[in-house]
Amino acid sequence: MGQHIKYCTGCANYTLKDKCPSCSGITINPKPARFSPEDRYGRYRRLMKSQLKES
Repeated sequence: MGQHIKYCTGCANYTLKDKCPSCSGITINPKPARFSPEDRYGRYRRLMKSQLKES
């Protein structure tokens, strides 16, 4: 199984580890979610987004 590069939210470095070796911060996947024209949950996501804007 291959590893994917991750981005540290604390020091803005890239690493392959789950925890940043330089600042011990958490790392996240820097890539956005894959787009699909058949988005099953798009209606609910847009509904939540509009409700958050109103409040």
